[in-house]
Amino acid sequence: MLKRLRRGLWNYGGVALIVLTPLLLLPLPHVIGTKEAECAFVLLLMATYWVTEVIPLSVTAMLPAILFPMFGIMKSTDVAKEYFKDFHLLLVGVICLATSIEKWGLHRRIALRLVTMVGVNPAWLMLGFMSGCAFLSMWVHNTSAVTMVMPIVEAVLQQLLKAKDGECAGEDNPDLQLDETDGHADEMKDIVSDETDPDVPEETFTCVQIQTASQPAAAQVAEPPSRSKRDLMLCKALCIGVAYSSNIGGIATLPGTSPNLIFSEYLNQIYPNCNCINFGSWLLLCLPITVIMLLLTWMWLYWLFIGSDFRFLWRCGGGEQSEKETAARKVLEEEYRSLGPMSSQEFFTAVVFLLMVLLWLTRSPGFMPGWTSLFPHHSGFITDATVALLLGLLFFIVPAYGPSRKYEAMISWQEFQASMPWRVALLVGGGFALAEGTKESGLSLWVAELLTPLGDLPVLATIAVSCIIVTTVTEVASNAATITIFLPILSPLAEAIHVNPLYVLIPTTLCTSFSFLLPVSNPPNAVVFAYGHISIVDMVKAGLGVNVIGVLAALLAVATWGVPLFSLDTYPDWAPVLPGFNGTTP
Repeated sequence: MLKRLRRGLWNYGGVALIVLTPLLLLPLPHVIGTKEAECAFVLLLMATYWVTEVIPLSVTAMLPAILFPMFGIMKSTDVAKEYFKDFHLLLVGVICLATSIEKWGLHRRIALRLVTMVGVNPAWLMLGFMSGCAFLSMWVHNTSAVTMVMPIVEAVLQQLLKAKDGECAGEDNPDLQLDETDGHADEMKDIVSDETDPDVPEETFTCVQIQTASQPAAAQVAEPPSRSKRDLMLCKALCIGVAYSSNIGGIATLPGTSPNLIFSEYLNQIYPNCNCINFGSWLLLCLPITVIMLLLTWMWLYWLFIGSDFRFLWRCGGGEQSEKETAARKVLEEEYRSLGPMSSQEFFTAVVFLLMVLLWLTRSPGFMPGWTSLFPHHSGFITDATVALLLGLLFFIVPAYGPSRKYEAMISWQEFQASMPWRVALLVGGGFALAEGTKESGLSLWVAELLTPLGDLPVLATIAVSCIIVTTVTEVASNAATITIFLPILSPLAEAIHVNPLYVLIPTTLCTSFSFLLPVSNPPNAVVFAYGHISIVDMVKAGLGVNVIGVLAALLAVATWGVPLFSLDTYPDWAPVLPGFNGTTP
């Protein structure tokens, strides 16, 4: 009887958590009874559900639409307005571009070209794959970038492991198939969707089919006797490098990751007069962080898995290539040649991609008038979302083929819908509603006053502690849920210690993307882990070092070139001044 009861409690533990959490939090609205306490009840309830994921993240995000009107914090119509913002329009435009890139194969051409440029020495090969994946993840979502690059990595690894002295494995490899119709794609999707803690904003982008060898991943886990330890270490380094570079590359641009977009929209909502964050300024701050992290991560993974001999750095062009390197180069060259000349669809997609980036960079660069100055009577009306949506809609209008064939647009609504993360829209909307509720109820001001004593600590120490906490939480919780929980806390913290809110919010936003430790930390890790070349211990050992690199790089950025870029050394006039502060400097 007791055994059956224990089994029932275990099986229905999630239901128990759903019921017990609001019961334990009931003293807040019923005993204290203030608007701040009622909003705190909603905040803590959503944070618990988001971290534990006992119900879907997007369902939890709809709680403000129910509870805020019931508590009298916000009207239902006002809450509903928070669920569709400028963020969503930007997302629609970016997904249109990403859908076209994936449909017409431009991603494979970019990835193969970047890899062949650096060479096939194991170290340079790893850097090539990491650079290609990082570049792709700047423009498409992290999971999509990994699923684009990993099949090429797997094909090269098959050649490296087959190559032996005296035989050229590149001439005959029946397992080297990069067909997109492989059944292994569905297996990968199931693995990502079945993770105990998937990052939903990334998971929803896994619409592309994985191209990989025809052998199933499970068959690749078994280590044949011919594999040397160095070969196995190279497999681990390449696979982990691809997984990590997708997160590292995503932080460089605002559309690169969901936390970046959530932070940008939160800033527009809470500080409407803050106009310093746009695509160009974010790229100037974060692209150096990406480059620094990518290079240090590359060297860290090389040292951890392959060896400490870094003499290849100054002799990269010399020496004869081994049989394995020759085979790998032949694979890459043959795969690139198999793509043929660039199609008109790829060319149009590349032109729209470059035009979108150019318009983003020149919209309002700050050091010179942008093209929005052509509309002097509508200053501030045009945003990055306007550009993304305008160019994104072209893919539904421009014909994919010439007049000799039946009209077909570059992408269809079905293809777009398969890529569009609708659940992200609800999740992010719930976060915006929660942020507005904390402001309307006075909870944010109460938290700011509570955190005022932290002003006695060094500012960088406070930011470092915040970054470490966020980096730890994001390993076990969704990146988007983590940033949504912490933004309403960290923003009042910055006001309490009287420093520029960007000084605190930017590095912590970046650290939200540093989920490197576990396969369940985010879908890119899970996809790479499923190929069977790495273990959890490998990922934990490598991830600890990359987490340290990431936190230090973010702190370095905001303490050096970020200061003149965003005037982080002064308290801005667009942020509220709490009672007791009369100066304008921290």
